[in-house]
Amino acid sequence: MALLIDIKQSDWMKDEDLRSELQSQYPTADIRTAADPGNLDEIDMLTVSTYHSGEALRYPNLKLIQKTGAGVNNIMADHSLPEAVQITRLQTNTSGTEMAEYALAYVLQEQRHIRQYRHHQARSEWVAYPPRKTGETTVAVLGLGRIGQLVARRFVDNGFQVLGWSRSSRNLDNVDCFAGQEGLAQMLPLADYVISVLPSTPQTEHIFNYDLLQRFKPESLLINVGRGDLVNEPDLIRALDDGLLAGAVLDVMSIEPLPGDHPLWLHPRIQLTPHISGYHLGDAILDIAENYRRLKNGEPLLHLVDRSKGY
Repeated sequence: MALLIDIKQSDWMKDEDLRSELQSQYPTADIRTAADPGNLDEIDMLTVSTYHSGEALRYPNLKLIQKTGAGVNNIMADHSLPEAVQITRLQTNTSGTEMAEYALAYVLQEQRHIRQYRHHQARSEWVAYPPRKTGETTVAVLGLGRIGQLVARRFVDNGFQVLGWSRSSRNLDNVDCFAGQEGLAQMLPLADYVISVLPSTPQTEHIFNYDLLQRFKPESLLINVGRGDLVNEPDLIRALDDGLLAGAVLDVMSIEPLPGDHPLWLHPRIQLTPHISGYHLGDAILDIAENYRRLKNGEPLLHLVDRSKGY
């Protein structure tokens, strides 16, 4: 039985570095990297960050695909993936906390007009703006799972009015919660900032389309740290040009890396970052070694994905 590491994102994590860390936790494990996979018939478990459609078929005896993060939409989209192959993901408060910090940083930038001051400095202009009052500012968090709750809590702790939305009803301290399509329609016009941490599912794909964006406040900002396919990007550009919302911060896009000629790059009301809002995995990375041990011993796996739900 062998575990193959094929991250495909060397600018974030190298296969050999992950192998060394996992091997220190499980010295007797047969852990290989994409550079030297050996006999592919011996691969029972595959660890990836980026996954390509049909990739699982390279390994005749594959039993488990372990994602190095939370999002498994690119794996779930592979219609050739055998039903017998299980999927697990990592759950960590480390990256969730970083995503909350990222969202807060961009909100505070707008609250204190930092972007405008950079513009004025470049022109040697002395212009002052009153800061926006935190207690009078409403932040809406879409997706109230583990990460969404971390994001909501960060804004509650910093004195914002916080709303939350999920498919089914939730009850969170100091967060006014909405649920279902009707709740979403009621909540969006109230929000100065809309922060999406939704998973990618058939129900959420392109949820941010032109029709939904019409419900935003004209002065509101969309921040997407969830999945790239949540946003219909042509609709977002059209909505921004039509003044339906003031701007957007996108850490995730439909195509990554984003092609150099993509219109998102140069739109004056869009700020982009290269999928870095939740960067570190913390101790959750050790769950990869634990899932290898559990798979080998026939034990229940950690953070198993429900393929019928898509997460």
